[in-house]
Amino acid sequence: MSKQWLEWAKELQALAQTGLHYTKDVYDKERFQRIREMSWQMLATLNDSDMNEIKALFHIEDGYQTPKVDTRAVVWKEDKILLVQENDGRWALPGGWMDITETVSSNAEKELFEEAGVVGKADRIIAIHDHHRHNVVNQIFTIIKIFVECHYINGEFKLNSETIGMDFFDMDHLPTLNDSKTTYEQLELCWRAHKDASFKIEFD
Repeated sequence: MSKQWLEWAKELQALAQTGLHYTKDVYDKERFQRIREMSWQMLATLNDSDMNEIKALFHIEDGYQTPKVDTRAVVWKEDKILLVQENDGRWALPGGWMDITETVSSNAEKELFEEAGVVGKADRIIAIHDHHRHNVVNQIFTIIKIFVECHYINGEFKLNSETIGMDFFDMDHLPTLNDSKTTYEQLELCWRAHKDASFKIEFD
């Protein structure tokens, strides 16, 4: 039930945000603002957080609300996959939010270098996933995850604010994953693509 309430709260937030942007009527603006505040209260309750924290996430959002894009770099070395260790000890494919100044490929390459210290070159897209269909649902935004296969050039890990380590793992000996960012099923998908040059992009 909480998942359905989360979806309703997100939809109310998006509708109210769009209404505030397009309406010219002062009374409608008041109504949309109240609906938006109610959606923030719902999201705060569902995420066990303070409403001001939710408000801060959306205060720069304006106009028609669209999904956020998260790129993940998929790199292989001798049939082992590259993962980075996050501050909580769990592991994930290197990646993050797509910057507005980047393309899909350049963002994947940038995140790969920042989080793993690896220089790589983007070759192809493996999958485009809806976060809420494939990963643990703990995000109030709609997220599109793009998995980009990159070939390894060189690299040396450097400690940074987001990761505390990196390593290449055999598919039969994977570490504990942060399944909000990377699941075992997604890594298996990457493996199938790695072994099949004609692999077709999986989406949705």
